[in-house]
Amino acid sequence: MSAAIRILQGKFGRVALLDMNMLLVSHAHHHCHVLIKAFGADTYFSVRGQPQPLTDDSAVLVNAWEPHSYSHNGAEVQRTVILALYIEPGWLAGIQQALTVSAHPHFFQQPCVALSPAARKLADALARDMLLTAELPAGQLEERLFQLMIATIEHHSEWRSYQSLLGSLRQHHGDVRIRRAIGRMRENIGQSLDMDALAAECGLSRAHFFELFRKTTKLTPRVYANVLRMEAAITALTAGQTPVADLAYDMGFSAPGHFTRFFREHLGTTPTEYRRVVDVFDAGHGGR
Repeated sequence: MSAAIRILQGKFGRVALLDMNMLLVSHAHHHCHVLIKAFGADTYFSVRGQPQPLTDDSAVLVNAWEPHSYSHNGAEVQRTVILALYIEPGWLAGIQQALTVSAHPHFFQQPCVALSPAARKLADALARDMLLTAELPAGQLEERLFQLMIATIEHHSEWRSYQSLLGSLRQHHGDVRIRRAIGRMRENIGQSLDMDALAAECGLSRAHFFELFRKTTKLTPRVYANVLRMEAAITALTAGQTPVADLAYDMGFSAPGHFTRFFREHLGTTPTEYRRVVDVFDAGHGGR
């Protein structure tokens, strides 16, 4: 079974050290997502419909809201420990304005890139410290994360094309009816999603609604709703000590086991394990 070894969470987003030997369903994140193999067997993620190798010398880059999945052959295959970065575009932009465009759906040109020696060294050091160091100062962690991101993406992203990408990002608002539907999803995360009612509220047939939603977001309404539900679950898990069973019902699941399976299939760990291994960083302080 896949397991989370350690997770660091703060205004930068999340960094997870994951021992992976189970699949992840097709999903997405609003983050700028970088996957680096820490150690173990070579593996791959599916991005843009193709397997993208994750090796000692390569990284997998996933744009914000870009669907991707992980297909592992099961327990008989050697495990892979993955350093997974889920970085907030707003945090990157706060450090360097040009990185505002890290939220752009075409920020990463290629989903699989060569990992530079500098990036490899930084990733190895971070993975080692996540394994061995009890506490990491927040300021030091953020500096190291930014250095790792730049070393990994500097030659493999469009961040230097700031003006042109920013212009298209401003235009990338999508259809007002789909924005309305997304707003309704955010307001009703713990409720059963009635696609027919949502389409009708947007003044669209079900078929046209699905077509327009996918055209606007590159995701189906169900996958998009799952992204929102996962982020709400993570926020709830780290914001207090509400029992996981109660959170399951709050998130709209009929049984805690369904919530656990959903969470594992999207993140590679269970809600209980996530809460156990996560360090939440406040500004200027280490993790709790």
